[in-house]
Amino acid sequence: MKYYKMFIDGKWVDSISGRSFESINPGTGEVHAIVAEAGTEDVEYAVKTARQAFENGPWARMDPSERGRLLYKVALKMREKAEFLAEVESADNGLPINETKLIEIPATIDVLEFYAGMTNKLSGETLASPMNRFNYTLREPLGVIGAIVPWNFPLMLTMWKVAPALAAGNTIVIKPAEQTPVSILELVKIFQEEGLPDGVINVVPGFGHTAGNALVSHPGIDKIAFTGSTRTGQLIMQSASENLKPISLELGGKSPNIIFDDANLEDAINMASFGIYFGQGQVCAAGSRIFVQDSIYDEFIERFVKKAQSIRIGNPLDSTTQMGPQVSNKQLEQIEKYVSIGIEEGANLVTGGERFTRAGDGYYFTPTVFENVTNQMTIAKEEIFGPVASIIRFSDEADALQKANETIYGLASGVWTNDLKRAHRMARGIKAGTVWINAYSFLDSGAPFGGTKQSGFGRELGVQALEMYTQTKHVWVDLNERAMNWYGG
Repeated sequence: MKYYKMFIDGKWVDSISGRSFESINPGTGEVHAIVAEAGTEDVEYAVKTARQAFENGPWARMDPSERGRLLYKVALKMREKAEFLAEVESADNGLPINETKLIEIPATIDVLEFYAGMTNKLSGETLASPMNRFNYTLREPLGVIGAIVPWNFPLMLTMWKVAPALAAGNTIVIKPAEQTPVSILELVKIFQEEGLPDGVINVVPGFGHTAGNALVSHPGIDKIAFTGSTRTGQLIMQSASENLKPISLELGGKSPNIIFDDANLEDAINMASFGIYFGQGQVCAAGSRIFVQDSIYDEFIERFVKKAQSIRIGNPLDSTTQMGPQVSNKQLEQIEKYVSIGIEEGANLVTGGERFTRAGDGYYFTPTVFENVTNQMTIAKEEIFGPVASIIRFSDEADALQKANETIYGLASGVWTNDLKRAHRMARGIKAGTVWINAYSFLDSGAPFGGTKQSGFGRELGVQALEMYTQTKHVWVDLNERAMNWYGG
């Protein structure tokens, strides 16, 4: 078992209170690390350090190309340590090793490389002006960023915030989820080894009601970037409003995955399975509402259930495992609660719906399928954040669109059809930040990701993310030989 300290001002330090907490391996249910627990005083120290590094340190003043080269060095070192990072991540949050090694870690590195290449491409504009003046704009870093990241993809979602923030010249204070602090602390070691100036990155592991609240409400934080639940996002928005600090929120989802009868059914089944069972269903963009056209509904159910039943559940560090554990016992109990509600409200449980005990003492749950679900049922309205698929019928394009949009969320969506015009009509009509056509759950570092409605606002990834970590300054230059004398004779 390893003990991890906090990382502040380029140093590994214990919490001021001396408190620590346990990090549990969800695959075994056992403690695999002890972590220093940040409190309000530790957050104060981290923010002060980050402010000092921003105002007086070299980072914001560094040649942008030099900043990019340093970030790229970190990316290269991450490639060298990719297998180690994948194993740490899988032990920390239960993702199968093939998902961390082949998907999450490569995607994390790709994001850092993308923004390393963007450091010298931030630019302002020269504005059209009369001959007697010169107007232009500057893109400048905001200052100190507070990043609060979730437990489902700790490394990747941390990098979604760290990479654009640092590329723009900001400094940052990171509050990891209390369930999964270890991989983020290992990541920061690489930044330190590759020469990132002290104070540019700081990590304060702890709990939301203490460290998280202290970070959000701190007047020295210039912006909060948060990924997590809609309820927590609402609380963060309220707290941040006291200091009028900007925020970006990537929140919950209840995403529709719509399958028309002209789609390639095998492809749709394969990707719909991936869309809901990848990451044990603990994915904000999970395609948890699968809409299937009447004429293929029964066949889809039969084949989809067979696919779900074939998924191999087991130790996340075993390369043959296709589904690992839920992140915690609390999450496991929440999934069980929703399964019970689904049955009580009249949905038909076709398969799954129970714990999987053959994998050991971890927090395992079987891939679950409900049929004959309606949008009015709780399991179709609320985010379960687990491997639970709700299969819903629809009749035609208008019916599919109406049902898809009948939700408070708007993060992602999928459309399966070989009708090109229909695909584009649906893409325009669905109220979501992302629409995948004949695909599901793919990401690109250069493509913006974020939601609408109660799935949040702001965009991560792509050049659009840099807008969230910079501000525009207008400069006016008077070219007249003499200044205006308004009150002259």
